[in-house]
Amino acid sequence: MPHLQVVNVPARRDLAGPALRAFFNITERWRLSAEQERVLLGSPGRSTFFRWKRDRSGQLPHDALERISYVLGIYKALHLIFSNARQADEWVRRPNATPLLGGRPALDRMLGGQVADLFVLRQYLDAQRGWS
Repeated sequence: MPHLQVVNVPARRDLAGPALRAFFNITERWRLSAEQERVLLGSPGRSTFFRWKRDRSGQLPHDALERISYVLGIYKALHLIFSNARQADEWVRRPNATPLLGGRPALDRMLGGQVADLFVLRQYLDAQRGWS
């Protein structure tokens, strides 16, 4: 029986800087607290989170990169759906009657803590713009 080697996917240092800069620019526009930002990033340790926030660089695990990718997609979709930038940025905080959100703001769903919460919101917005 062949021996299987477990290979860890290295954290992407080359993507970390641009990803973190974009992420924190978006969360600033959305007026998120540090704790909300931490949840969106997968709840890294406080010292790690604040180092990422301060330096806008570092080593990001795959999970954090995936989460940032969904946040970027959500942000982009909102700015394509709404021509007014302020309206696009405020959408995440407004109650929404779609069955996916059940009258609650999208931000509540995003802060559920699971990557799937970001994924389904991204899918929903892509469907709203006709990209499903």
